[in-house]
Amino acid sequence: MGTGKTSKKITRVEDNGTLSESSGGKSTEFIASDESKAKARNFRIIAILSWLVAIALEIFAIVKLRNAPVNTTLLIVLIIAALIFAVIGSLVWKKANRFDPASEKDKVRFFIQNQLGVIISIIAFLPLVILIFTNKDLSGKQKGLVGTIAVIALLIAGVAGVDFNPPSQEQYLEQTQQVEELMDGVNHVYWTKSGTVYHLYPDCSYINTDRTDEIFEGTVAQARELKNITQLCSRCEQRAREEKGLLE
Repeated sequence: MGTGKTSKKITRVEDNGTLSESSGGKSTEFIASDESKAKARNFRIIAILSWLVAIALEIFAIVKLRNAPVNTTLLIVLIIAALIFAVIGSLVWKKANRFDPASEKDKVRFFIQNQLGVIISIIAFLPLVILIFTNKDLSGKQKGLVGTIAVIALLIAGVAGVDFNPPSQEQYLEQTQQVEELMDGVNHVYWTKSGTVYHLYPDCSYINTDRTDEIFEGTVAQARELKNITQLCSRCEQRAREEKGLLE
């Protein structure tokens, strides 16, 4: 089966993912490679350090909150700084999960690993929010200002920590099997820097436009790791099914 030609520059991404295969050559299990696990570990270390800084800033804010008179400006600065580190931690943590996804079979671990950012956000901000609104040394105006900022910070950090489409080993395997079925066992897909889907053919009209300078080639897992792309191009899928005679 031909993959088509394109005049665009194609950059091959180095192999990372490991797929166990049956005797027939079909992928049966996804296991992150040692390289991917190492990258995930480094990202998780950065995320944890960022979260620890955020929590430390909140603890410092609580200490200042309990010492009258309360410096409103300092409290706001501490809350905003904590928010920045909390969001950074969550974004980096979610990136780590794409390199080394959990299995859906262990539901507790799967939930905690993918939604840890939300848990950390609650730990970091909720106690401060409660203490602000129950503090007797703050005036009503101060509580309204600082409390509102703290609640907004809690919400922003919480939303940033949520993974609405968490990666899983089963998801990687299913998507890989779909590509292999359509492309005679070959796990190669194509995507662009700004793309939101991966493609089966480098000459797909969706990526061969004047806006495209470079096309990346790699595995399904790499498209998810590097760009968080989870969907197959519908035009490429239809073309592959037509070539294989799979359309009704």
